[in-house]
Amino acid sequence: MKKHLRRRRHLIVRLLLALLALAILLPVIVTALYSFFSPEEIRAFMAQRGSYDGSAWLDARLSPHMFSLSQYWRVLVEDTSVLRMFAMSVFYTVMILLGQAVFVPMLAYALSRFRFRGRNLIFLAILMLMLLPYQVTMVPNVLTLRRLGLLNTVWAVILPMWFAPFYVFLLRQFMAALPDELFEAAQVDGAGTLRCYFHIALPVCRPAIGAALALSFADCWNLVEQPMTYLSQRTDLQPLSVMFNQLVSESTGVEFAGAVIYILPALFVYLYFMEDILSGIQLTELK
Repeated sequence: MKKHLRRRRHLIVRLLLALLALAILLPVIVTALYSFFSPEEIRAFMAQRGSYDGSAWLDARLSPHMFSLSQYWRVLVEDTSVLRMFAMSVFYTVMILLGQAVFVPMLAYALSRFRFRGRNLIFLAILMLMLLPYQVTMVPNVLTLRRLGLLNTVWAVILPMWFAPFYVFLLRQFMAALPDELFEAAQVDGAGTLRCYFHIALPVCRPAIGAALALSFADCWNLVEQPMTYLSQRTDLQPLSVMFNQLVSESTGVEFAGAVIYILPALFVYLYFMEDILSGIQLTELK
């Protein structure tokens, strides 16, 4: 009897979680369905914004009058403006992740394994930067970038993101939990600092590094405030995340196909690093 009740309770919980997941994924599903509408149908649908009766249910259609790939044809072949902005998003994301892959683990390793004067002060400064919102550091960043002559260049977006405080904190906490015996045994065998870093710290911290990369990808892929601030005079260098507002405010009939193309890389990255996110973000100690 108890086993039967437990099984029924388990099925109810799974059903509730499935309904919750469906509600969360509903915007993505609707976006994918609307990407197969013709551009004319999308423009007619978007023209109705702001004219709905607040006392009536919205008449939302989940299937087009005629299945069409016209949106994808226009985005990928006829009008390359969305594709160009997509390429800028890829460029910024790749460059930022490459820089973070070099500097963030090194800084985290130094703060977790080395003892030197001012280490705690540096870590405290990183914590403060992690807690401060972007709006607080925006003006100093603009003044610094202008002084360096980098404002309205791609490096204005890329360089400040290389030293992401949150991911330094994440990897530092994971590396600090590594047992000292690992490094002491390697040093006995003649391994130096760099060898311990590349052959012990990095391989053992792979789950945390994978989680940091996946989370950082989401940050880089969805950049809005930084490009709008640092590239105010170079709209040609802005990524697709910034330009979506213009695509929606003035419907071109291809915004849903552009959204699907924009979502796919983030979805693939999440699926690839899903296990690393689940295990690395917990910062579990090495057994």
